[in-house]
Amino acid sequence: MAFKIGLLGLGTVGAGTAQILRDPEQRHPLLRELEIYRVGVRSLTKARSVSLPQSCLTTDLAAIVTDPAIDIVVEVMGGLEPARTLILQAIGHGKHVVTANKAVIARYGDEIFTAANQAGVYVLLEAAVGGGIPVIQPLKQSLGVNRIHTVLGIVNGTTNYILTRMQNEGADFAEVLADAQRLGYAEADPTADVDGLDAADKIAILAALAFRGRIKLSEVYCEGIRQVSAADISYAEKLGFVIKLLAVAKRQEPPSEAIEVRVHPALVAKTHPLAMVQGVNNAIVVEGEPLGQVMFLGPGAGSGPTASAVVSDLLNLAAVLQTQPAQVLHPLLSCPHNHYSPIAPIADLVTRFYARFVTQDCPGVIGKLGTCFGDHRVSLESLVQIGLRDELAEIVVVTHDVREGNFRRALEDIRALESVASIPSVLRVL
Repeated sequence: MAFKIGLLGLGTVGAGTAQILRDPEQRHPLLRELEIYRVGVRSLTKARSVSLPQSCLTTDLAAIVTDPAIDIVVEVMGGLEPARTLILQAIGHGKHVVTANKAVIARYGDEIFTAANQAGVYVLLEAAVGGGIPVIQPLKQSLGVNRIHTVLGIVNGTTNYILTRMQNEGADFAEVLADAQRLGYAEADPTADVDGLDAADKIAILAALAFRGRIKLSEVYCEGIRQVSAADISYAEKLGFVIKLLAVAKRQEPPSEAIEVRVHPALVAKTHPLAMVQGVNNAIVVEGEPLGQVMFLGPGAGSGPTASAVVSDLLNLAAVLQTQPAQVLHPLLSCPHNHYSPIAPIADLVTRFYARFVTQDCPGVIGKLGTCFGDHRVSLESLVQIGLRDELAEIVVVTHDVREGNFRRALEDIRALESVASIPSVLRVL
């Protein structure tokens, strides 16, 4: 039984997907049942890295998602529109969808999955998070018997590349970002990456799967890496940490039913598995009961890795569609949950903090800092005066676990001290 594929987009990921489907040798034999039937492109004359018959190319994308001959629509265009509209049109015409579009799923997943469940079709998205790392289906299937406590990881290769370079070379953020843009690791407009928006999309998707409830993206706390300096990298190194942009989804302790969903830079102990993830690689750690801890590591982007994830979804679809009755959704492939998970406000987070203060070099400053922290029940693990610069002292503080709201109120009091010139950095500690 052959399945006809309508491919929306023939860029980096689309070309990689087509290449796998047209070269099934020494791969799973079921791939021979998948036929590229139509491919939607912007230009019919553009030179391409994969050879396809000209007759299967079209610029009429709507004609693909409404074509009754097509069984599965693969959306690898990126962007919000027309991708969202085309996905919904495909669902409305009874077609299964495979997408790599984390932005569309994070923002419009409720609309898309509601429509898919009503139409009795699948929407699969392995390629939307982690590139070639298989994490979506494991969360749905292999890890489904576990009570998941935490999902955390490095899910943006651009920021990990920048922070790795800053760590290894002692360079500043702006310098490394400019070099990353020149090398093609960062976009001309790097906002989605360096401000944490891309990672927020991805952790919203992972949290929905891990905790079986939809996530409102607007409630995901998001903080990027622009404020991370070479000085912070250096101080973290001396304290036994590296700095990573982390995406975290975590179930709060009972009796709370809320979950934390957040993206921010954090100090990670050098002994933690995520501390060793270098360059553009991604890594995702899942902790649950009774499993314990497992980590998924690999390339988070690129033609081959992402196309591998796209075609793995196609393979799963082909296997299920050959054996399942029409209109009966496989419970381990579909997304049946339709309620929203309660998200804890960031002020309720309990964590450790790193903070760097620039103060006047005068007696009693450290005592005043200690008093402000003590007044708000912030316990200090270490407080070190690093040195003097332009007659100003630089003081680095690491706290014990503290409620974020208490810590922020202590910082407000500290900012009001005449002896404190500035607070250049505040970072959480994993």
